[in-house]
Amino acid sequence: MENVSEWLEPIANQFRNLGLPEPIVHWGHPLMMAIVVFVMGSFIGLAGWRGRVLTDQDAASKSRSDHRKLAPWMFLFLALGYTGGVLSLVMQHQPILESPHFWTGSTILILLATNGLIALTQFGGNKATLRTVHAYLGSTALCLLFLHAMLGLKLGLAI
Repeated sequence: MENVSEWLEPIANQFRNLGLPEPIVHWGHPLMMAIVVFVMGSFIGLAGWRGRVLTDQDAASKSRSDHRKLAPWMFLFLALGYTGGVLSLVMQHQPILESPHFWTGSTILILLATNGLIALTQFGGNKATLRTVHAYLGSTALCLLFLHAMLGLKLGLAI
C-alpha cells in the first residue's frame, strides 16, 4: 500500500500540468463533498428513517422511494469524491495512508457498499432484521461522514 502515491503520481502530474489554481486543488474536494454529505446525505438519511417510522403509508412510501432513488447516486458521488480526494493529496505531495481522513473515508465506502448490497438482496427477502441492520448501518455511515468532514477540515487547514 505504500506505493499508492507512486502509482498515482503520473495521473496527479497530468492534473498538475493543467495549471489548476491551488485553492481548487486544495479546497475543491472538501467543498464538493460537503454538498454531497450535508445536503444529499442528510436528505437521504431522513428519507430512509421517515420511510420506516411514518404512519401515513403514502408519505412513508414516498420517503422510501426518494431514499431508494437517491442513495445509489450519493454512493457514486462519494466514491468519485474519494478518488478525487486521494488524487488531491497526491497532487499536493501529501501522504495518503497516514491520514485518519483517508481511513474514515475508506470505512464509509465499505459501510455504504455493504448497505447497498443488503438493499440489492431486497433485504434477504424482506426480513425485518436486515431492514433494521440497513437503517442503523446507514446511520452509522452518516455519523462517520460528519466525523470524516471534521478530520478533513483539520487536514485541509494543516496542509
